[in-house]
Amino acid sequence: MTAMHPQGVGPQATYEAFLREGRFMLQRSRATGRHVFYPRVLVPGSGEADLEWVPASGLGTLYAITVDHAREGDRNIILVQLDEGPRMMACLVDCLAAPIGTRLKAEVQVLGEHPAVVFRCLGEVQP
Repeated sequence: MTAMHPQGVGPQATYEAFLREGRFMLQRSRATGRHVFYPRVLVPGSGEADLEWVPASGLGTLYAITVDHAREGDRNIILVQLDEGPRMMACLVDCLAAPIGTRLKAEVQVLGEHPAVVFRCLGEVQP
């Protein structure tokens, strides 16, 4: 199932609207099948304007992680290699740290006042 953004609404606003509905969506080029993230008007590098919105599988692999030990509490920031190809930054919500290569599953949660994509560990590590 694909979704188009309404006329006059930019890709960032469309992405945020999907998150408010609890949906994690990515853009994909109709011509090449290439997924892109962060939301854009054109495909980076090629300039194609045929982007459509498609549901993300929600699966990915932990590519990098950093843990901030602050007075306010510990938190992590992760870089996830999505199974669709793009990388995105997020956080792990079920553990503070995990080995690089850990398989992850996305979900949409409200962080502060806004919905965001966060990840949980699936417990398996890719070699």
